[in-house]
Amino acid sequence: MSGAPSVADSLLATHFAFRPVDATFMGIAGHDERLPDASGGAAAAERAALAALAAEIGRVSEPGALGARLDLRLARAQIAVARSALDHIPRFANPAWYSGEAAFGVIALLLPGAVPTRRDAVRARLVAIPDFLADGRARLAGAATPAPWLRRATRESAAMARFLRMEMRLHADWDEAWAGPAEGAAAGFEAFAAAIAGLPDRPAACGPAHLEGLMRDGHGLDVSPETAARRAEAAFERMTGELAEMAARIDPARSWTEQIAGLAADTAPAPEAVLDRFRHWDDRAGRDGAALASVERDYGLEYRWLDPCFAKVAGALYFLSYRSPPAAAAGRGSLYWVPPPGDDAGAFTRAHPASAIKVIHAVHHGSIGHHTQNARARAAASPLARLAGTDCALGLALLSAGSMVEGWACYVQDLMAEAPEFYAPAETLFLKQLERRNAASVIVDIRLATGEWSPDQAIAFYRDRAGFAPARVEAEVTRNTMLPATRLMYWLGIEQIRDLRRRWRGTTRDFHDTLIGFGHIPVAWAGEEMARAGLVDSTGSERQPGGRDARAPALGGIA
Repeated sequence: MSGAPSVADSLLATHFAFRPVDATFMGIAGHDERLPDASGGAAAAERAALAALAAEIGRVSEPGALGARLDLRLARAQIAVARSALDHIPRFANPAWYSGEAAFGVIALLLPGAVPTRRDAVRARLVAIPDFLADGRARLAGAATPAPWLRRATRESAAMARFLRMEMRLHADWDEAWAGPAEGAAAGFEAFAAAIAGLPDRPAACGPAHLEGLMRDGHGLDVSPETAARRAEAAFERMTGELAEMAARIDPARSWTEQIAGLAADTAPAPEAVLDRFRHWDDRAGRDGAALASVERDYGLEYRWLDPCFAKVAGALYFLSYRSPPAAAAGRGSLYWVPPPGDDAGAFTRAHPASAIKVIHAVHHGSIGHHTQNARARAAASPLARLAGTDCALGLALLSAGSMVEGWACYVQDLMAEAPEFYAPAETLFLKQLERRNAASVIVDIRLATGEWSPDQAIAFYRDRAGFAPARVEAEVTRNTMLPATRLMYWLGIEQIRDLRRRWRGTTRDFHDTLIGFGHIPVAWAGEEMARAGLVDSTGSERQPGGRDARAPALGGIA
């Protein structure tokens, strides 16, 4: 980002002016002492800055080089997404934005990384929290707010007040100079929670215009929300039938739900052995997946018990077990937090059956999944594509990263079925169930955003039709309403990757390496660049019944 200003430099300068906590998560210095501007004039200032940036970028000629071309597209997309968000779903009207930014403004500085803890920056942000939350109280005073957002903000505020007074002192770098500001920040969270209590409810839909823009400008999708929803509905029903057919071939005496439930019996003999299972399956996925993609092995991934200072607060926040490493200060490896066992050892081991460890943690997040994709992104030709998929306080830094980031991680869950004997037969049912849930999330994402469904209708669908755990559904719907077009990117990303693979002219491994080598960009754009380079056919090859790749083995050899 040095030298003469580039499109990437200009976009990031504007972005960090209003989102300094994102810079901390990216590992970019110079913003760690600040929290976002939440004052009454912040939205107008951001609109003016985005207009100036759009005018500046509008004067840039279409670049010939890949990196510059993708930077320009990412910048244009982010400007369009940010402008639309200010009009349709402004973060300043969301109490959970204030609680989340304030919380992670501090926690981002306390997470282990290549850069030592900046004690002065921690203190500065602690000092800034009361005023930041006071601005939030003023903006929200008397305003109708979607009830799920309010509940999330209240929960986060209570957890942070406790963290700042108690658990933060367990951090290895605790500094007594933080004590006074931490108490002031805790009181600020409590005052914020008290001020927002009882705010009237209102619908959470962002509206079809904003959703269409997010899909078109942010994700590069050329389908309407209604078309995408109908495709997902058809896929959901198709996969329901496929699950029954697959289960009958595996064990005619048991339904697919019974066979998936049976996977829960494969648990570790003791809590201490759970961590060993994480490491074992990560290593196995890395070895077995090496024939399918260049799995990252040099940049390390360490599975570790969650630090005691974060153990209690993590459950109330958007605290990820695996978080994308800060691209600008990645160091030599990253951490994967595993919540430690509590008093009930049996409950802990039951919560971590081998199938979940294998599919969700070792494959989706570790080894060939996010871990490898993030490592390849750091070498992308586009500087913005190296950073766009950074996990920040509320989600990805740039929406445009989403279909690649989550599409890839979900796609490789099925991809590993092409590794002989990696999955047991019943685990292929689990994979199909997960894909069915992703299709369900497209439906909910779109129906909620357009206002066709209420949160209660979405909760009922997730619980009664899609099979989500009852304890999870409210948080899932809250995310849908706060971050429209972020759950649809999973399944639509998978489908785009499968389509590109059908059209790819080379080897399987080269396809996967080329795809994620573009970094954090929409899968649709990666496909356009592949076509530009003559690497894919203009149309897809014939599909087998059920929509599977005619050249790829059927899922687990049985689907």
